[in-house]
Amino acid sequence: MQFSTTRSGRRIRHTFGAFFFALALVLPVVAGALPARADDAPAAASVGVATRPAGADGRPDGRTRFAYAADPGQSVTDQVLVGNTGTQRQDFTVYATDAYNATSGEFSLLATAETPQALGTWVRFENGQDRIQFSLEPQELRLLSFTVAFPADATPGDHAGGIVASVTDEGQQVSLDRRVATALFARVSGDLQPRLTLASFDATYQGDWWNPFGGTLKVLYTVDNPGNVALAANVSMGAVTWFGIPAADTQGGAIPVLLPGNSATYEFDLVGVGQWGYLNPAAKLIPFVDAQDAAMQVAVAPVTRDTVVVAVPWMLLIAAAVVAAIVLLLRWRRRRDEARAQEWIAYTEQQAAAAAEARVHAATATAPADS
Repeated sequence: MQFSTTRSGRRIRHTFGAFFFALALVLPVVAGALPARADDAPAAASVGVATRPAGADGRPDGRTRFAYAADPGQSVTDQVLVGNTGTQRQDFTVYATDAYNATSGEFSLLATAETPQALGTWVRFENGQDRIQFSLEPQELRLLSFTVAFPADATPGDHAGGIVASVTDEGQQVSLDRRVATALFARVSGDLQPRLTLASFDATYQGDWWNPFGGTLKVLYTVDNPGNVALAANVSMGAVTWFGIPAADTQGGAIPVLLPGNSATYEFDLVGVGQWGYLNPAAKLIPFVDAQDAAMQVAVAPVTRDTVVVAVPWMLLIAAAVVAAIVLLLRWRRRRDEARAQEWIAYTEQQAAAAAEARVHAATATAPADS
């Protein structure tokens, strides 16, 4: 896709400025603008920054990111609209930088003090430099033209960064760097290798011992992007138990765009899992290119991985232990009663034999002697 403009950077004032500024406020500026990292401070009431992709006419064109596809050595020109949404005059610095994924998978940009090494170095603004500085009055906008020059030796695949508008708020004790950025994606033509892998997949069972059916499988998994295409993915998570019987309903989720060469770790709670002793949780990733342009889409193979978890069925074990104890007690009592009965029988037989012998002796003693 190609963008071009003959406009130089200029300030849009009065009627058009008010109109576009109101439009920028109504449109989800922040939705298309990505926080640059944890070093960014929350905006104060008197300081505000907004950026928005714009067409050559200076109007926001509905895009929430900059995305281009070109051959090595080609250039693309585009526009960004920068606005002062605060209540005081502000000094702006606009520049490009590189993007990466935080450990949690969040799309992040290099800190202000860090020097870009990749896509951030491809961008030049209308002054021919890698950054431009200017001041804006409250509610004032400026349309900036910039060019993305794809290096002749650029590697095939997706490269990510952002166009950053920065305002330094000089406080009494500290200076706060307030930044708003719009994501920038550049795809270099060539051999595309879209691929995600599940580098690790672990799960633990959590639940109340007295509730054998209301547990949760806490899944922790790491996704790598060893390819050269930025990919998001839909996630399907489920679990089976003995003989492949489902132990929980299949549940879905999603992971945001993972940039080439990056990895991120995610958590997933698979709820409503019973304590079946043996559990086999499994995940399936269905990767896709998160872009509205159909020309950017590529076919990507799904990814699966599973593991084994032991979920001790405590209630079943307790019930089995109670039943076993009752059975053992009954058997012991039966054996004891049988033993006592045998002892009583032996005793009565012994007594009967003794009585019979006594009668025989008595009869013998009283019998008359032969003459």
